[in-house]
Amino acid sequence: MIPGLANPSIGFPFPINDWILIAMKILVTGGAGFIGSNFIRLLLQEKPQWVVVNFDKLTYCGNLENLKDIQGEKRYRFVHGDIANKQAVDTLLAEDHFDAIINFAAESHVDRSILDPSPFMRTNIEGTMVLLEGANKYQIKKFVQVSTDEVYGSISRGSFSELSNLSSGSPYSASKAAADLLCLAYWNTYKTPVSITRCTNNYGPYQFPEKLIPLAISNVLEGKAIPVYGDGLNVRDWIYVEDHCRGLLAVLEKGKPGEVYNIAGSSEKTNLDIVQTLLKQLGKKQDMIEFVKDRPGHDRRYSLDDRKIRKELSWKPLYNFDEAIKLTVNWYSENESWWQRIRTGEYLKYYEKMYLSR
Repeated sequence: MIPGLANPSIGFPFPINDWILIAMKILVTGGAGFIGSNFIRLLLQEKPQWVVVNFDKLTYCGNLENLKDIQGEKRYRFVHGDIANKQAVDTLLAEDHFDAIINFAAESHVDRSILDPSPFMRTNIEGTMVLLEGANKYQIKKFVQVSTDEVYGSISRGSFSELSNLSSGSPYSASKAAADLLCLAYWNTYKTPVSITRCTNNYGPYQFPEKLIPLAISNVLEGKAIPVYGDGLNVRDWIYVEDHCRGLLAVLEKGKPGEVYNIAGSSEKTNLDIVQTLLKQLGKKQDMIEFVKDRPGHDRRYSLDDRKIRKELSWKPLYNFDEAIKLTVNWYSENESWWQRIRTGEYLKYYEKMYLSR
């Protein structure tokens, strides 16, 4: 156990209506992943009175090394567990008096969902239901469900709003859409105080290196070709992970229950644009691109209209793509040992070394 939180029950003797301003205890599920770990770090920096418990199953993409720098922080505690395990979730919620839950825990890689959809259904749907049931039972004041723009499917022109129909194109996005509908059903039926966020493609530090940007950077640094699906002209909107996390914090603090909020980066680019930009940043030639067979059901273009969160919650991205992609390239270049340990599997031993050996 991390020092400073030996007693799991921390009281908050403040009026409930002042909850966004005073001491809070937040349950972050899936906090050892890419976006979750960046969110935890932001939360501890921005909210000095808040306490965070990170509940993570530590599947292949859950990496506690992502939070190595805050391991001794007294306001942070890690709990190993599965959101689809009702007994584990009940035990945690009964022992710790949480004010809010933010659910990052998800199987998220489209290619893996095509090979085997079953883990996606269990974690993304059943796990979300277990958390919603727990939120009702233990009277959680706020629940944020972190979803994805992929639930809308592909769009040739224009952008999806929060009222657009859902049209998932992969087992992964179908599981996330199902979880979103479940959250809205719990709000409608039980008044579970849940808000949903749907964000565009993230990039930045600590992203698992099977994703396009960290894969491209690490391959180039190792002198390997960069695989690009199909013709490389699939379009995605890209957002720096810190901007996404700030949007999530805005929804956690000010978002309305029962509402959906799109979060976008306003940086639409083809996959080929991204790879060519990275090669230029790293001073390499374009002949490192290797076009490979397209994956089944590959959506052509994603695009979100995020005027709602900008207007209602006063959020907007702080970083433009050009500056943030430089920061990202520099981070992966300077932290080669981090992604090398993932490629060798050494990172999987970190939990055992730092927690189970104590």
